[in-house]
Amino acid sequence: MARKDPAATKEPGRIKQMWQVFQMTRRYDSRASWYMLGTLLLGAVIGVVLALTITGGNVFSMVLWIVAGVLAGALGAIIVLGRRAERAAYSQIEGQPGAVGAVLRSSLKRSWRGSEMPIAVNGRTRDAVYRAVGRGGVVLIGEGPESRTRKMVEDERRKIARIVPNVPINVFHVGPDPDAVPLHKLAGRMAKIKVALTKPEVLAVDNRLGSLGTQVPIPKGVDPMKVRPQRAR
Repeated sequence: MARKDPAATKEPGRIKQMWQVFQMTRRYDSRASWYMLGTLLLGAVIGVVLALTITGGNVFSMVLWIVAGVLAGALGAIIVLGRRAERAAYSQIEGQPGAVGAVLRSSLKRSWRGSEMPIAVNGRTRDAVYRAVGRGGVVLIGEGPESRTRKMVEDERRKIARIVPNVPINVFHVGPDPDAVPLHKLAGRMAKIKVALTKPEVLAVDNRLGSLGTQVPIPKGVDPMKVRPQRAR
């Protein structure tokens, strides 16, 4: 039996991974390069200004401040790349069934508990409702036009209110409507919800709601593992 070449299966290095992420991002977001360059230059300029104003002419200190400014700018550029890459990745799946599940799987903060699988699905239109539980309470997310998902969301809201009557229920809609939440902003909107539960309460509420199960059929949507962007490190 032929032996596998270790070099063929070796994962690319971190620099190569970042370059691949940059290439992918630039392909779908032409402004990403300018944002990164601007962040890098801003850090360098701040470093030069500090070097000229607070070092008292000490050459060694000036060099240190300039280098620190460039490094800070480079770090900022990497952070910008990570965010723009995530946005570019989600722009490719926005509007597809399962896109909200990809966000819930890969972008939620640790204080939130969400599943990539919807809790209710319209088998004909493939519209869906997703649920997440966190410090802000329960969040229901309708995926699809609000005119079609409103009834499903309301049905789920009533069921949840019966089981955990004192827990806040927040509703978002992700779809083609003008006032819908853009897919790449969903996690950020959820993070801004006012804290209402403690960590033990989040776990207890999530366990209680887990007994509700899901409504079939579950559509074959986007595989979140294939759409998760490689994060720049």
